[in-house]
Amino acid sequence: ETAWLNFDAGLERGRAENKNIIVDFYTDWCHWCKVMDEKTFNEKNVAEKLKNKFVTVRVNAEDANQSASYQGQTYNNIQLTRAFGVTGYPSLAFLESNGDLITIIPGYVPAETFTHILDYIDQKLYEKKMPFDEFLKKQQQMTK
Repeated sequence: ETAWLNFDAGLERGRAENKNIIVDFYTDWCHWCKVMDEKTFNEKNVAEKLKNKFVTVRVNAEDANQSASYQGQTYNNIQLTRAFGVTGYPSLAFLESNGDLITIIPGYVPAETFTHILDYIDQKLYEKKMPFDEFLKKQQQMTK
């Protein structure tokens, strides 16, 4: 079971533990958010990687009562979601431990692909400018 934090607590922990942060932007009515929960986040390899290598944050994109601070601004969740440019759900924002945005992945991601995304982010291959599809090809060749 993945332990989800609110945005402020997640950013604080990311800094303290020097871990990348994953922000899951979701809504209560979103079918694919629920599928992502059941099938992707709960898959054994994914759950293990999330627990050991990332700080996991969940933001209800429609909750105006929840507030968060990001880069010197205070937002409610609706504003925070807009600030990240998220327009569909689920959307996953990957942040550096200091809170800088790495990338946003919109939509449902199956566990098999998501585990590779986690490795790619964890190994900081985006810094080495290795395109994700090139990384994915190498991973698939290694497992054949």
